[in-house]
Amino acid sequence: MAHFQLTDRAVKTAKATEKERLMADGGGLFLRILPTGYKSWMLVYGFNGKRQKLALGNAADVSLAKAREVASEERARIASGADPRVAMMEREAEQAAQREALIAAEIQRKREASTLGDMFDAWLENGVQRSDGNAELRRTFDKDILPRLGNRPVRGITDTELCDALRKVGRGRGRGRTAERMLSEIRQMYRWAIKRQPWKALLSEGNPAELVETKQVVPSGYEPVIRQRVLKPAEIRELRDIFATTLAQYESAENRRSADRPLQRETQLALWLCLGTACRIGELLMARWEHIDLEAGTWFVPRENTKTRVDWQVYLSDFVLGHFKELRGLTGEGEGKSAWCFPARQKEGHIDVKTVSKQVGDRQMRFKNRKPLKNRRNDDTLVLSKGENGEWTPHDLRRTAATMMQSLGISLDVIDRCQNHVMPGSKVRRHYLHHDYADEKREAWRKLGERLSAVLLEG
Repeated sequence: MAHFQLTDRAVKTAKATEKERLMADGGGLFLRILPTGYKSWMLVYGFNGKRQKLALGNAADVSLAKAREVASEERARIASGADPRVAMMEREAEQAAQREALIAAEIQRKREASTLGDMFDAWLENGVQRSDGNAELRRTFDKDILPRLGNRPVRGITDTELCDALRKVGRGRGRGRTAERMLSEIRQMYRWAIKRQPWKALLSEGNPAELVETKQVVPSGYEPVIRQRVLKPAEIRELRDIFATTLAQYESAENRRSADRPLQRETQLALWLCLGTACRIGELLMARWEHIDLEAGTWFVPRENTKTRVDWQVYLSDFVLGHFKELRGLTGEGEGKSAWCFPARQKEGHIDVKTVSKQVGDRQMRFKNRKPLKNRRNDDTLVLSKGENGEWTPHDLRRTAATMMQSLGISLDVIDRCQNHVMPGSKVRRHYLHHDYADEKREAWRKLGERLSAVLLEG
């Protein structure tokens, strides 16, 4: 019977020294204590005429009794002529293989359980970047797709299920355009996912979104809406007159508290600025005063505010400059004024980029297929030409400006650049041709401004 020298208390209270310390238990078993305080078990033995060492584990995890048991097993192995180090390596390799198999099985389990909601979150984080921070994507998916399919494993979702979810939007609620757009976005998400793990493995049987056709989810007889609305010169003058008339009626009202307020002057200026620059309304509403130089007559639009993710320089005509100066007096001058051209009232930052579109739409209710909304305007004060030409939107002002430029003989290339469109052509051309068209764009905006001023003077 072996004569043991150590006790559990001795192992627990053993102190570290400046050098490595070995405390013998007998039979070649030692407690090894490093200067750092780390304690481990070690078996010293002879094999083939050489002195060998075998680690038996961390003393914090392996008790004294267990260490003695393992040491006894290894001494028996040595006595039979087997090198315990080889056996130890084999056991460690087997244990490592088992761990890897368990990890692989867990990864596969999690992969198989990955849901459409998981894929959507990954796509929003790494695959798509909209100017609104993907807020609209999140809103529409949260409303119509994720409640039905968000918790379903990606591998099991079929084209029939996707079609049913979209059909409830397009046919069930009569939102054909919304269903058409959402189908396009779902296809985009799947195309992104099918190129990347773990989704690539989960979609090995194909992309179900590509099997859904637009005609399956939209109402019968639905035709895609391609807006072509351009405001005629008479309508531009009519819009000006509406602004003046509604203001005069409000100011002459006996009780202004109960009287209908005219469209905010800041909103009116936003519409004129859209028309005079051919910009997107969202680009304008995110503008900061630091990017507008009224002396030089320029407006710099940083790439993070543009749809094309390209910096854009706008040269201000006299028409636009006059409206920017009026806006500066309303929002950018004096104590307590904002750094934003169109500041939000209840929070720091700019107003919501949909604010102007909503205000314009609320005042053309005859074209809305909805009930009047609470705490919103619900009238027809901004209907033009008695409604004969249909509804108009702030984006139609951008189209109107471009059409005016075209009628003035401005080349299509320059018009595209004034609208900050992605320019067509090969990557080679875009790589080598870098003329900024500054003079041509400045002249185009000048002509547009003069034409708008003339239109407003005609009536």
